[in-house]
Amino acid sequence: MALSRRLFVTSAAVLAATGLPALPASAAPRPDESRYRIPVGPGDTEADLVRKASQVRPTARQIAWQALEQTAFLHFGVNTFTGLEWGTGDEDPNVFQPTGLDTDQWARALRDGGFTLAILTVKHHDGFVLYPSRYTNHTVASSSWESGHGDVLGSFADSMRRHGIKVGVYISPADENQYLHGVYANGSARGTRSIPTLVDGDDRSPDRFYTLDATDYGAHMLNTLYEVLTEYGPVDEVWFDGAQGRIPPGKVEDYDWDSWYSLVRTLAPDAAIAVTGPDLRWVGNESGLAREDEWSVIPVKENQYGRTDWALSYDTPDEGSREALVTAQPTTDYLQWWPAECDVSIRDGWFYHADQLPKSVDALTDIYFGSVGRNSVLLLNVPPDTDGLLHGTDVTRLREFRERIESELPEDLAHRARVTGASRVRTVDLGTEHEVDRIRLAEDIRHGQQVESFVVEAYRDGAWTEVTHAGTIGASRILLLPAPARARRWRVRVTGARDTVKLARFELYRSRV
Repeated sequence: MALSRRLFVTSAAVLAATGLPALPASAAPRPDESRYRIPVGPGDTEADLVRKASQVRPTARQIAWQALEQTAFLHFGVNTFTGLEWGTGDEDPNVFQPTGLDTDQWARALRDGGFTLAILTVKHHDGFVLYPSRYTNHTVASSSWESGHGDVLGSFADSMRRHGIKVGVYISPADENQYLHGVYANGSARGTRSIPTLVDGDDRSPDRFYTLDATDYGAHMLNTLYEVLTEYGPVDEVWFDGAQGRIPPGKVEDYDWDSWYSLVRTLAPDAAIAVTGPDLRWVGNESGLAREDEWSVIPVKENQYGRTDWALSYDTPDEGSREALVTAQPTTDYLQWWPAECDVSIRDGWFYHADQLPKSVDALTDIYFGSVGRNSVLLLNVPPDTDGLLHGTDVTRLREFRERIESELPEDLAHRARVTGASRVRTVDLGTEHEVDRIRLAEDIRHGQQVESFVVEAYRDGAWTEVTHAGTIGASRILLLPAPARARRWRVRVTGARDTVKLARFELYRSRV
């Protein structure tokens, strides 16, 4: 792994220009990012706010992320072996002994479960790092596992790509180990830091260093990010939460979000930054369920060195309706494309515990329809066990889950149907009558999110009859009918919209369940 790591460093360095820029040039917005956030002013009326919201457009990386639909989380570290959910930072690294580690097994199970991206907890709140970092001894290199030469991140990244799964990394801002070493929350002032910070015996010769503002701990995080994003190949999602370490009252680490975001944008320009990040937001719960009407355009404000934050509370039942835009206006800096990611664990805990069992297929199916079916992306955690494997019961459940979704949405009956209609009304003629009990719609989000309300109707007994109705659509809306409805002709009629509607999908299904 050491050789491949050096190769990635060289590749990244060659592409970068020399010098010490105050802010990485490639952190500047791309052309497609000019409309992903629009400023809000104190004089904006409700009509102004709705008009601005209708003009917000997602970036290319946000569109690509939304299309993933199902992503996976892998919580793995010293907690796997201590039984804790939040580690202490003073664990003996030698407790980490995944003697049967098989990341190819992880990748096969996730691929067979229908997942397209996987995020590894490279560093959780305890500060234990799953690769041999130059900046801390609290790593796999301090364990006797693999004689101190183990590298979970390297193995993970290689396996995921080999099986066609995109790579994501979770690097917790909190760090109990660095607190014990006097780095985290030590009260240091922000100052100019040169990244990467070379250490004794460093084998790197980067052509470019980055000067960024950071505290002592902020610089530690920047160096960690630099290692991860230059030595392990392309990364498609960088996941931060906003957790603070369990530190005494009166102590706090103000995270250097602006510098962290800048470095990620430079080294991994295609990576979505979640969920304390400008690209994706936390849905507001850990049950995997989005709101009934989930908006991707919501009011935001900037806090704490450029952190993208909610103008309303993270758990507000309504984040983006007309009423929400007006309510949030006094604290809103921008209306922004900030879609929701729904995280949930297949077991009760985030880390593996032998006394826990995976959720039932029924429960996972409800979560799917409550996340992917509500304009969000599902992030399902599947924790490796103490052997370094995904447990057999979890592997089986993932396969059963995929098979269940395939049975719920087996074949689009409208795939070859005759389609007519304008932007606010779309009609499909199936040719013959069919029973339908699942309806899937999507807007072409390249043109924003516009639909505020709609009805689906079937033509029966010489008249159009309402079958179901709902509010938002966005990138994906799946409606489950309480009983099958039979008809040859179907239509969706938009009854409320902010601007011109561009529908990308109007699909009809008959479940086999």
